[in-house]
Amino acid sequence: MDNSNEDQRLPHHRDPKEFVSLDKLAELGVLSWRLDADNYETDEELKKIRETRGYSYMDFCEVCPEKLPNYEEKIKNFFEEHLHTDEEIRYCVAGSGYFDVRDRDEAWIRIWVKKGAMIVLPAGIYHRFTLDSDNYIKAMRLFVGDPVWTPFNRPHDHLPARKQYVDNFVQKDVAGHAVDAAA
Repeated sequence: MDNSNEDQRLPHHRDPKEFVSLDKLAELGVLSWRLDADNYETDEELKKIRETRGYSYMDFCEVCPEKLPNYEEKIKNFFEEHLHTDEEIRYCVAGSGYFDVRDRDEAWIRIWVKKGAMIVLPAGIYHRFTLDSDNYIKAMRLFVGDPVWTPFNRPHDHLPARKQYVDNFVQKDVAGHAVDAAA
């Protein structure tokens, strides 16, 4: 994404546009699925993902000015660069928004999450969230065990989750081998 300070809800494509593959996101630990959001209550693929990954807790969050108390403050907080010590799992059942993550060179990658998209951000990855220009998303939030929503704004490189993320994803080449950070 570009480095413009324009409205955060815009796509922020570079010129010329550059697109990142799902494989490239997976190299950063970001996983995604395309699911049937109109039938999430009975979707066998969602059920399988939840069972396989141990997602035992689920709720919904609607982010829009009319439905989220303290909307302006919360959307500002969501857009602060932060990490969590657990995975962040979001399944967009309506609307859309952007998750921004850092690549290995610290450049932002903007991920447009639309209806039917499920995304998993690994523990320890710096990221942020904002709505797009439609100003609405309804997301299923999934957790392993009890929900933990604690964000740690950058810098929090000392946290074990961050160190593990760096070891597992940042200091690896594309073949999955550790690389010398001093090289």
